Amino acid sequence: MIRKTPPSYRAAGASALAALALATALAAAPGAAADENNTPPPGSSPVCAFYDGDGPTAFGEQGDRVFQVQCMLANRRYLPWEAVNGTFDTQTLAAVQHFQADHPPLLPDGLVGPNTWSALWHA
Repeated sequence: MIRKTPPSYRAAGASALAALALATALAAAPGAAADENNTPPPGSSPVCAFYDGDGPTAFGEQGDRVFQVQCMLANRRYLPWEAVNGTFDTQTLAAVQHFQADHPPLLPDGLVGPNTWSALWHA
């Protein structure tokens, strides 16, 4: 189940654009829902070796931290493999929030901080 994030849970400084993008992503079909048929593309590896830290990672960022988040979410079937592109977009945001909602006491704020990193590493 995907829950809409109440305004009080949004990360400080979240822009209106990010909030609109989130609302649009959550209102769409459950693309970020855990999917049992989600398998890596042929010839690829489900091993995630882009980043091994716990630095904050948020909507709009690009790079190795985002690749790592996306890879781990795809391994856990929250994000389709074709969405692993290194850009923290609305689809990744919705997947992060869904993962956070499924792993209390995480707040589904969409920010991948130390607690969410830990949950991703140990899920």
